[in-house]
Amino acid sequence: MPNSEYAAYEAASPYFDLVRGALSDLVDGEHYFDIVSDNVVYEVLYDFPGWPRVIQGRADLMAQFKGYCDNIALQSADRLIIHKTDDGRVVVIEYEVRGTILATGVKYNNRFCSIIKIENRKISHWRDYMDSLAAWNALTPRSLKATVDD
Repeated sequence: MPNSEYAAYEAASPYFDLVRGALSDLVDGEHYFDIVSDNVVYEVLYDFPGWPRVIQGRADLMAQFKGYCDNIALQSADRLIIHKTDDGRVVVIEYEVRGTILATGVKYNNRFCSIIKIENRKISHWRDYMDSLAAWNALTPRSLKATVDD
């Protein structure tokens, strides 16, 4: 990461780098948080423990990602597919991430689809979909999974 201001987010750098690369010349700024507007709306259309369904504002988004980085370390983000629509004002990206749940050492692999709206060369709205079962499997103790699977 080029900016020490974002050192606390190093655990998510594969994701941030993937998004920055996907949006390339459509946005201004080096790091993911540089390309997000101050009043961004970040929606997730799934339930993830400790993560709100809607985050409003860059500062709150950074706070949520700090918690993410305290709990998950990503090793990679790839398999990127980019769909540009509406003259590049809306971009849909599909991608995968692989990492580790820090508290347990369990591997975390997930797939995402994100719909990104760009205004004034910044991300103004983000809507995220993910494989909820993959998150459940990574975060659920084996004893509970065995009970659910029976």
